[in-house]
Amino acid sequence: MNCGLDLVGEVLYGKWKIRIMWFIHEGNLRPSELQRKIPDVTRRVLNVQLKELEDHELVTKKIFPVMPPKVEYNLTEFGKTLIPLINSIGLWGEEHKERLRRVILKHIVPSSGELEDSYAEGAPVRAALPR
Repeated sequence: MNCGLDLVGEVLYGKWKIRIMWFIHEGNLRPSELQRKIPDVTRRVLNVQLKELEDHELVTKKIFPVMPPKVEYNLTEFGKTLIPLINSIGLWGEEHKERLRRVILKHIVPSSGELEDSYAEGAPVRAALPR
């Protein structure tokens, strides 16, 4: 792991980590708030990825001594240095939104012949893009 890209990949690998960091940056500090912002993530995966972000010193976890327990996450100064990069990636995605949707759909929706076969067999076809 000598290359900077390898190192970044190691700490940001995970389907939801970039979005988790962005939503914490926006002020969604509690796990329940994050789960509402990312409804497709399971609570277990959210907790695992938050723990990994904490282990990599990108976020801190604060546990409040109240009942029921209250937990909040915040970006560290180190984690905040990624926000401009995450913002740039988001802007790139917006700029290329239609093309990205087209190439993603190409891989999740069968070709028209396969689509007809799927309907004939009664198999469900997933046609909606993930949010």
